[in-house]
Amino acid sequence: MINYSIFLIMLDFILKILFIFLWASAFVAAKLGLNDAGPFSMLAIRFFIVSFIFASIVIIFKTKWPKMKDIPNIIFVGVLLHGFYLGGVFFAISKGTSAGLSSLIVSVHPILTCFLAVILVKEKITIEKWIGIFLGFFGMIIVIWPRLGGELPLIGFISCCVALTAISFGTVIQKRYLEHMEILGGNTIQAISAAIFFALALNFTEPFKFNLTIDLFISMSWLILMVSIGAISILMLLISRGKMSSTASLFFLAPPVSAILGYFIFKEELNTFGIIGFIITCTGVWLVNREVKKY
Repeated sequence: MINYSIFLIMLDFILKILFIFLWASAFVAAKLGLNDAGPFSMLAIRFFIVSFIFASIVIIFKTKWPKMKDIPNIIFVGVLLHGFYLGGVFFAISKGTSAGLSSLIVSVHPILTCFLAVILVKEKITIEKWIGIFLGFFGMIIVIWPRLGGELPLIGFISCCVALTAISFGTVIQKRYLEHMEILGGNTIQAISAAIFFALALNFTEPFKFNLTIDLFISMSWLILMVSIGAISILMLLISRGKMSSTASLFFLAPPVSAILGYFIFKEELNTFGIIGFIITCTGVWLVNREVKKY
């Protein structure tokens, strides 16, 4: 019995470490692929493939589709979480924003989510959480302010803020209206919604660009298999094991991991001042998310 308990603890630890790495690696993989593809072109192809994979799984294993009354919210959340969130991040990186900074800015979404929770669902925020909010924004400013116009172009910062807002609203709507959504079926509909969103976006924002080089093939394979399927599956597994509160805090370990990966792979700057900002921000968001309540 003791050995089995130790096994479960070890398994939980390994899954969390793997999830952190995979989630953080998405920002680096995106930068690798964006050398040979437009941001929306890349995302359109990615989500058409992901939609096909998820739909095939639902059909083969005969899992349930969501209820009809939930579909409008599922589509809306899919457009927010995949469309505006990922679209904003990919667009920012395509304009020269580093993988680490992109990850850092959008990872503050639970801080904004706290404000939305207070306004929209009257959630009470403890003093500890308000301290975390202050630390999170303070740390982000330390990292971002010296880089505006340089490593962090203004258009990249604005794009990341759009992504940050989208994932925050999407999170609140998902928790409030789709808490009991059929995961596989819901993910399929959200992926299809994102694919259509990016296909439409291509007509207004950029000419289709998808030059299938080795780098782009590696990037797309990693994003589809390891992130869209692997990381999301691990996340669902951790949540199903009753690890919701601890799982939420894992998102905020992604920025430093992304920065480290960006440093080794792309030689992105990682100075002492930036590291201090990362630590302060991660401390803040950890305080905010140490106990996650259902909205």
